[in-house]
Amino acid sequence: MPSPTFAPTAGGLQAALDAALTPTHLEVLDESAAHAGHAGANGLGYGTHFRVRIASPAFAGKSRVAQHRLVYDALQNFTDAGLHALAIEIVT
Repeated sequence: MPSPTFAPTAGGLQAALDAALTPTHLEVLDESAAHAGHAGANGLGYGTHFRVRIASPAFAGKSRVAQHRLVYDALQNFTDAGLHALAIEIVT
């Protein structure tokens, strides 16, 4: 069961990314309902599959892999709490 502090929600992910990466653009979309019945779905229709569109000065000069690692690192507590899939779109 997810920790209440880090239960994966769009708002929670957004707050963590804001704090860690100070984005200039950020969209967090919960796409969990589209994955009902899929491996990793929690049966609730939310909290397992997210899409993040993000731009941040922290990405400057970094490879795409390094940029994605920054996002994953910022959201590690949510992954530990049940976040199953994360689509990352770096916006320039």
